[in-house]
Amino acid sequence: MQLTDLTRVLETADWRSLEQAHEERADAFTLGRRERAAIGQVHPVDDFLFTYYPFRPGLLRRWHPGAGVLLQGAAGQPRASWKWYRSEGGASQVDAAAFCEKNERVLRFIRTLLAATRQRPAHFGCFGLHEWAMVYRQGEHRHVAPLRLGQADTDAVVDGNRIGCSHFDAFRFFTPAALPLNQLQPSRENQPMMEQPGCLHAGMDIYKWVIKLGPLVPGEVLLDSFELARDIRQLDMEASPYDLAEWGYEPVEVETAGGKAEYVRRQRGFTERSNALRDRVLGLLV
Repeated sequence: MQLTDLTRVLETADWRSLEQAHEERADAFTLGRRERAAIGQVHPVDDFLFTYYPFRPGLLRRWHPGAGVLLQGAAGQPRASWKWYRSEGGASQVDAAAFCEKNERVLRFIRTLLAATRQRPAHFGCFGLHEWAMVYRQGEHRHVAPLRLGQADTDAVVDGNRIGCSHFDAFRFFTPAALPLNQLQPSRENQPMMEQPGCLHAGMDIYKWVIKLGPLVPGEVLLDSFELARDIRQLDMEASPYDLAEWGYEPVEVETAGGKAEYVRRQRGFTERSNALRDRVLGLLV
């Protein structure tokens, strides 16, 4: 597995400007999380990207130019000692060959998964009911927010709808009673064959795959993937069974026809955004 040849040379002032802009954008994305962590507060929507995905806010702040970009004047800077960098004269660049050799299996999996997901038609019939299946017939829940409809009526929504979750990392959190209700049975083994671009969690996971590609990916792709995941997570929770009024969120009432239509409208938009981002990542990999 190699990366496409994107050889560029950036002068010191140019790459430092890009680095600064990246750090400022990353700081804006993580400000709320950092402020809450300092006083021991939690947020049921925004904190998800820092808890479910075990990546520190500081990781977003580290700018990489991507593979094949030579940074003039960087050899004397701290980044020259970062893992997967090499220096030549006064310049530094990502050691893409070494990274690819060490992580060939992971890179191949990511490329296969993203390409398969990109080529598959999107499905728009799940209506976010995976979150409802995660609390089905269960008295204790993962989130601090209360159920918007109460337990009995929440269970009735699950019983009265088709459950068709294609994403294993959502399906594995279904309650035991909900597992057999899913018309699909995704697993880690069949993940590349099951994931489809209409799935909100598949869209959020692009952030995870970009993180795993590390310094090979330009900083703007990293932050765009985080921004997409953040936006998707908001719909994910607005369509959930939880009452998030305390945090300022209006529900998308997927138990109604109008709520289902609103969910699909926004889901289609996220499908377009996620596929565009998949294309950007796949364009780096050959």
